[in-house]
Amino acid sequence: MSYKTKFAPLPPTNNDLDFIVGSSDIAKPKRGRKKTKKQYFTPDTYRAIKEYLASSNQEERDNIFARRIHYPFYKLAENLIHTFKFYYTEVDDLEDLKHEVICFLLEKLDYFKPERGSKAFSYFSIVGKNYLILYNNNNYKKKKAKVDPLKADEDEGVLYQLGRDGRKQEIKDFIDYLTEYIDKHMFTMFKKDKDRKVCDAINILFKRRENLEIFNKKALYIYIREMTDVDTPVITKVTKKLKTVYKTLWTEFDETGYVKI
Repeated sequence: MSYKTKFAPLPPTNNDLDFIVGSSDIAKPKRGRKKTKKQYFTPDTYRAIKEYLASSNQEERDNIFARRIHYPFYKLAENLIHTFKFYYTEVDDLEDLKHEVICFLLEKLDYFKPERGSKAFSYFSIVGKNYLILYNNNNYKKKKAKVDPLKADEDEGVLYQLGRDGRKQEIKDFIDYLTEYIDKHMFTMFKKDKDRKVCDAINILFKRRENLEIFNKKALYIYIREMTDVDTPVITKVTKKLKTVYKTLWTEFDETGYVKI
């Protein structure tokens, strides 16, 4: 199936949502509250994806996609392109690039497994970003091969920043999964109170990582010891266990784009 259009799809109307999910599922504005930014990837988008995957009728799938998935995918593609500056393209109009991303996401729809507890937005954001990174890098190489090398090298800073920003966001997403996983499984991983105390302290540091001014390993050990009042060997033992958990979860995240909590 192909959705060949250079024009932005319209968001689902209120009438569509009434028909699809029932009026009780639509958030009603509250008096005196400041309006928040409208979300394009909503709970109904997730429901629509599940219904699309559950259906074997192509006409029904086409209708679900056109009315409830096309617009969220369009906005996701648009945000990825502009957030990470994927501007090395083979097309003259970025609307064409958005269309290519939407087509790729559509091809990957059947690979999404909602029964695993994965988050649709995270999954398709990573899928779309990886597609654009490869697309962007390939076109950068073509540009560099065609133009004066000294002129092309001026753009290397942009390419470096692109990879750096993408990597930072990927690590942030993973650490968010990691801290949530530790919160849920801490009592299973550690049976002793002092071990759990250290684990909780380390998890708090992960959650507050953006506000930390300590990057030295020894200083972090001292900080954790002050937080927990336990000996260094206990911290070392817990840290070793968490490293194993970290590696296992990172492998899962790298392969699927999410961590099953």
